[in-house]
This record gives sequence, C-alpha cells and structure tokens, in this order.
Amino acid sequence: MKPIALTRKEFIRNSALALAGATLIPGALVAENRSELGPQTLAGNQGKKSYILKNVLLETGFEYDGNGNVIATKTGLFTVQIEGAKIKKIDPNSTDANAIDAKGHLMLPSFRDMHIHLDKTFYGDKWQAVRRGAGGVKGMIALEQQILPELLKNSTYKAEKLIELLQSKGTAFARSHVNIEPTSKLDSLHHLQLALENKKNSFGAELVAFPQHGVYYTDSVPYLKEAAKTNIDFIGGVDPFTIDGAIEKTMDFTVQLALDHKKGIDIHLHESGESGLKTVEYLIKKVNENPALKGKTYLSHCFVLGKLEKAKQQEIAEKLGAAQIGIVSTIPFAGLIMPIPTLLENKVTVMTGNDSIVDHWNTFGTGSVLQKANMAAQVYGQVTEYGLSRMLKLATAGPIPLDDKGQQQWPKPGDDANIVLIDASCSAEAISRISPVGSLIYQGNIVY
Repeated sequence: MKPIALTRKEFIRNSALALAGATLIPGALVAENRSELGPQTLAGNQGKKSYILKNVLLETGFEYDGNGNVIATKTGLFTVQIEGAKIKKIDPNSTDANAIDAKGHLMLPSFRDMHIHLDKTFYGDKWQAVRRGAGGVKGMIALEQQILPELLKNSTYKAEKLIELLQSKGTAFARSHVNIEPTSKLDSLHHLQLALENKKNSFGAELVAFPQHGVYYTDSVPYLKEAAKTNIDFIGGVDPFTIDGAIEKTMDFTVQLALDHKKGIDIHLHESGESGLKTVEYLIKKVNENPALKGKTYLSHCFVLGKLEKAKQQEIAEKLGAAQIGIVSTIPFAGLIMPIPTLLENKVTVMTGNDSIVDHWNTFGTGSVLQKANMAAQVYGQVTEYGLSRMLKLATAGPIPLDDKGQQQWPKPGDDANIVLIDASCSAEAISRISPVGSLIYQGNIVY
C-alpha cells in the first residue's frame, strides 16, 4: 500500500500535535513506544464497509488454579469479518493476503465516555489553567456568564478537536451535557450538533440538555422546553437545593419535562449533605411513581453516597438498583471515595467519564476512560487478573469479552462493529498498564 503523503505544513502541524500529546493524525495510528500496528495496514482501507481483519487477539476464557482462582486469561488469534456496521463472522485465523493485519493486537469493545461537556472546553485553543474565584457554584455560574460568549465563537472547532482526542484514546461514543441557559440559549447545542454532524461517520453521541445555571436561578425553563422538542436524549439538572433553593419544585419540573417528551434524566448532584440525600430519595420516589423512567434515569457524581455510613450506603444502593437509576461517577474526586463496589453488588448501573477536559472548571483531562478504569482498580484494590478484567466495564459502559464465569460473550456475529485494537495481551493488562490504543473502528468505519 502507498504511504500517506503529507504536505510540509501538515507534517509540521502533526509533529506539533504529537509533541503536545494530542496525537490524532488523520489516516495514521497513534504511536507511543508500542509495537506498531502499521499505518499502511488500516489507513489505506478507510472508507471501506466490508473487510476482514486477521491476527486479531480475542479473549476465550479464564485459566484457574487448583483452588478455583483466576490466574490468567486465555486468548487466541482469529479472523474477524466486518460487513457494513456489524461484525459478520468470526473464524479461525487466516493467512489471507487481502485481509488487514491486526498484528496480534487485542480486540475490545470501543470505549464510551458517559459524562463529558463537549460544548465548552479550552482544548484546541491556547492553554489556560483554572482560575477560581469566590462564591462556590454560583460564583462559577457568574464566571460562565462572562466567558460563554467568547467560548461560543469557536466552540464547534474545539468540540471537534476534543472528539479527536477521545478517539485517539479508544472512545467512539460519548454522553455529552450541553449548556441550556439564558446566556447561550440554544447556541451551545446548535454548535455541538454541527460538530457531531461533521464527525457522524466516526463518532456517536447522546446529548443532555443541561441547565448549568439552574432551572429557576436564571430562568432556564423556556430554553429547556425548547431544547426538549429537539432530538436530545436526556433532561439534565444541577444541585436543585443549592442553586434553585427548592428540591421538589425543580425535580418535579425536570421529571415532567422528561415524561412529556419521552426523554431520560441525568442530574448533576454535587451536594453531599442532607440536601443531597433528600434529592436522591426524592428522585427514587418519582421514578418509582413513573416506571417509564426506569432504566433511563441517572445521577451524575452523586457525591453524597461517598459521605454516608455503610449501612445507609447499602440501603440507598438497594433502592437505586430496584428503581433502575444509574450512577455516572467521576474517578477519583478530591479524595472522595464513592461506594462503586456496593453499587455494582446491588445491580446499579455504574458508568464513568472525563467530565470537563481543560476548561474553566477543570485543568485536567487526558480523554482516556481506560485511565479512569485504571484509577478505579487502584482505588478499590482490584489487582488480580479477574478483578482487573471486571473494571473494563467502566471504560466500555457495559460490554466486556468474558462474563463473570469466563464464558466468551463478546464479540459475536451481529454485534455492532465498534472496536478498539489495543497493544495488550488481555483486558486485565490493558487496565493495569493503560495500554496504548492501536486503532479505532466505529460502526464498521476505520477511524484511524
């Protein structure tokens, strides 16, 4: 295959990006001291909707010691046929000269960042660290009101750059909160929708209408009602007591708007005291009264869970599980340890994301949810082959190759062709070492 030709200007730009760590080079693969997958192996096949991958490493089961403990992950090399947006066939490995060589890279479900703000970031623009003033969340609202008009001037471009960063870390899908408030009105939404349209063949997303400045504190009601008529997926919210001064009034509005327009709910809840617990309990009550919201309702952050006594954590986890309310947790957060194991034991859906990346709220953000899974493994002491492999759920938002009994459950013919190829021997190693991403495939499209 022919090498990719770059102009001198493109070469200089890509070299600068590589040095800066934002290493998505169009048509090539990100190289970080790994065994190369080879740019010419996949880049020349971009745009194809039917192709075969050979030398694909797949997990096939667990290896146990005499006491029934998992000591290793069994793997094998296979050929995987992609047809359209689906995995069509999985066969024994082939020497087919026309197949794309995956070079023994481990195939995993592509990653999903389930809490991020693609609409407001400094990424792709000049570096700025956080400059926080007084006034807590309301002080930050005042800051946003000042800087949003400037941020909006090139927010579509910056959203696209941020999406490319996520892709370079193996993420092909995100749940993005998008500001809906009187300052930006629906402009943040429209700008992000344009970025997502430009990336539609390589990246998927669901959107949350997010009243960052409160539902009533800045009268975001008319804008939220307008946003709810569009193709967004969730109605959001933030700290109803701290910002709006009323839990029930704000939550009742949010719940009814979601019901009226058949949307889900995803509420930012940072409050960690009595008001935080009351908000959780009230949301559980409202979801139980409206079963249509079960499985479609989430609490992002929900830091109050990390402040409760263990008995109360267990009680709330049981209620959340029964109501099918999920938790989207940032990991870690300023020394707070969330009870993620307790939530998982009670069948609560737990997901994670990068949240803010290099913006006025947060200086940090690598774009890697694999790193988030690694952090969780460290925080919760998951150091064994089995424990590490289970942490992969946080990066994929669900599907992992082997179930808890070691039976292969992914990939199967008919699965969506949303794939990441990783330079690792198994998912446990990928989590432990935050192994390099070699390639990303979204809906059958070779992204890079």
